[in-house]
Amino acid sequence: MVKNLLVSFIIILLVSCGNTSRKKSDTVVLDAVESETAVELTEQNNDYQFLVKVGDAAPDFEMQMPDGSTVNLSSLRGRVVMLQFTASWCGVCRKEMPYIESRIWQRHKNNPEFALFGIDREEPVEKIEELIKATKVTYPIGLDPEADIFGLYAEPDAGITRNVIIDRDGKIIMLTRLFEEEEFNQMVQIIDQSLQNTL
Repeated sequence: MVKNLLVSFIIILLVSCGNTSRKKSDTVVLDAVESETAVELTEQNNDYQFLVKVGDAAPDFEMQMPDGSTVNLSSLRGRVVMLQFTASWCGVCRKEMPYIESRIWQRHKNNPEFALFGIDREEPVEKIEELIKATKVTYPIGLDPEADIFGLYAEPDAGITRNVIIDRDGKIIMLTRLFEEEEFNQMVQIIDQSLQNTL
């Protein structure tokens, strides 16, 4: 019995050490040649279940908007782009969206060098309209009825609350997961810095 307890204790110790040794983020510094000024960025680790990483070209997609128009990510090249994956059933998304509205969208919505699109996972237009009404956001939110767009960026069973920031060349410069104030503030700063850089 003592032997079994000792073995169990060692297994628990090894498992817990394995979990605590993982970092939540790694710092990535873009080469000054690529961005004119070195910008410190956060690249999330595999725990976030992203299929892309900082420095990758953002996978292209076509997205239908509630009014029937379509948006192609590749058509936004030359702009700083923010993609916000969301859903009406996501409580963390609902918490984050008013901050995106006030701290990012309201500041940059009239800037032709910036684009922001919410991408609603697996819901009809009616649910998007309810989400917009509940969160009082005014930025555009498109449809991802089969989670095909989401599946380009993250594992199919991954959590929904996540943002992707893309530079003017179509490269991913930041990935976020959940809503943490420090990370959100960093995202705001990265968007601001990216918009200050000229082509």
